[in-house]
Amino acid sequence: MPDTKAIHAQVSGRVQGVSFRVWARVEAQGRGLAGWVRNEADGSVSAHLEGPSADVDDMVTALHRGPPAAIVREVTVNVAAPIGATHFDIRS
Repeated sequence: MPDTKAIHAQVSGRVQGVSFRVWARVEAQGRGLAGWVRNEADGSVSAHLEGPSADVDDMVTALHRGPPAAIVREVTVNVAAPIGATHFDIRS
């Protein structure tokens, strides 16, 4: 797919203990994206997202909002190499 995009996102704020990873999986799957999401030791959440460029961009916008109980302070996005993911996982 020529317009495939892959990114790594780091989300900080109150993003652990608020179902952020479950929310991210539902949101990513709803957009047809593949990749993963996980909690980090520093209290942030990181995610690898890949799929159609417009859908990845839409998901990045959603990450700035997060689930209702989250307070997103910052989202850092870096271009990443596609990993060939075929589904979206929650990693521990």
